Amino acid sequence: MTGAKRTVEDLLRELAPQVVGVLTRRYGDFATAEDAVQEALLDASRQWPVEGLPRNPRGWLIQVAVRRMTEYVRGEEARRRREDLVAARTPADRRSAPPADAPDATAHDDTLTLLFLRCHPALSPASAIALTLRSVGGLTTGEIARAFMVPEATMGQRISRAKQRIKSSGVPLRMPGADEWPTRLDAVLHVLYLMFNEGYTSSSGPDLQRAPLAREAVRLARAVHALLPDDGEVTGLLALMLLTDARGPARTGPGGELVPLAEQDRGRWDAAAITEGVALITAALPRGPVGPYQVQAAIAAVHDEAPSAQETDWPQILALYGVLERLSDNPLITLNRAVATAMVDGPRAGLALLAATPALTDHHRLYAVRGHLHELAGDREAAVADYRAAARRTASLPERDYLNLRAARLAATEDGADQTAPPADAPRPPGGGLTASPVDAGPDGTRPSAPDPR
Repeated sequence: MTGAKRTVEDLLRELAPQVVGVLTRRYGDFATAEDAVQEALLDASRQWPVEGLPRNPRGWLIQVAVRRMTEYVRGEEARRRREDLVAARTPADRRSAPPADAPDATAHDDTLTLLFLRCHPALSPASAIALTLRSVGGLTTGEIARAFMVPEATMGQRISRAKQRIKSSGVPLRMPGADEWPTRLDAVLHVLYLMFNEGYTSSSGPDLQRAPLAREAVRLARAVHALLPDDGEVTGLLALMLLTDARGPARTGPGGELVPLAEQDRGRWDAAAITEGVALITAALPRGPVGPYQVQAAIAAVHDEAPSAQETDWPQILALYGVLERLSDNPLITLNRAVATAMVDGPRAGLALLAATPALTDHHRLYAVRGHLHELAGDREAAVADYRAAARRTASLPERDYLNLRAARLAATEDGADQTAPPADAPRPPGGGLTASPVDAGPDGTRPSAPDPR
């Protein structure tokens, strides 16, 4: 992919939720606005790489999307009635789009407005999260389905039902007042959390990271923090993102291959982001009450402040995972606690904990971690089988390549003596060689599951 094409794609991803927000705020019809903006994005993706970027890309998209909305309105009688209603509600100075190259009269960013807007009171929090990941995060239905660990067809049906529920509710589409933020804030934070995870470790495709998506999640988290600077969980989420994203430059090799946490060059980590993240979580924790994002940020801080993988304070990380598990009933947290347990008490102890976690029986990360623990315990045959099972279950090509390579290397030495293998039940001292996750997959090493959005 050329640099120019990558630039256009990144710009369109950044502008899409803003333009949807403008049209939704202006016309009050999210579903039609989203369809119109998709058409405008297709036009831009075809024209801009050939003709060059317009002077005002955002205005260009707004103008084209407004034209598409007008076409929809003229196409059906019901659309004509909606057009009359929209025209009656729209101020006179906003009834036509500005020329594409005119100064942008709507220069303020509507993405944050759209973020709160989509966390609609007519929806359950889980449905709002799924719908918002589409409209704000730009995630596909398949990517959202993987985050919720449900089939793609099921997620598509749920998103469609959520749109219809908003349409039939009669509740106005507007930015909630400050008194309404607490009722929507949990869903907003969860959306940003999942957006960042998908950006930090893409669930599918040829690239390990989708850096523009991760940066957008950080930007929006900063915006929410500016609105609510004293909220501990808002601060914790921003700190978690900064501390995790700081490792990004060291996570891939020259060919885009995955570099696990224990093998990363920590000199390439973003020291400024680590300093800011540590300062944020250090200030937030004493204020209380402590929530899951703050605990995950504390775990990330322990990893980032360790001079090397061998000097990581694993007993502290294990204790923090115990706290996190009590705050959030999530099997992927238990998966990470098993890793920390293996670092402190030995790989057999970690494997025993995994055996008691049946909720992840078909998740590729369970097999990846189990393969790593079997490798540490000296059981190459079991490790190879688990690595291969994990590779079959992931849609991320860099992760698949890493897991297959790991399995191939072990299989090649299966018949030879390995003097470095630890005794099967030997306790592992802090920093003994196991990473927080074999692939450094996301905040605190895991991709969190989301609640069932029915």
